[in-house]
Amino acid sequence: MQARLEQAPESMKIRRQTVEHPFGTIKAWMGATHFLTRTLGRVSTEMSLHILAYNMKRVINIVGINRLLNTIAA
Repeated sequence: MQARLEQAPESMKIRRQTVEHPFGTIKAWMGATHFLTRTLGRVSTEMSLHILAYNMKRVINIVGINRLLNTIAA
């Protein structure tokens, strides 16, 4: 993996922009690196709620709250 990275260092920049940023942001929101619940089903639900909140915040920042509410109402 290190050899592949050395051959194409720009690929890591793209990967950081597309995948690592959302998960880093979500982990920062969680306040720690662990989940508050136990068992796979509950952890999955907790992560789903974090992702939903992240996506809703992104939509509000991109299109604005008024457009979002109008779209939901329609």
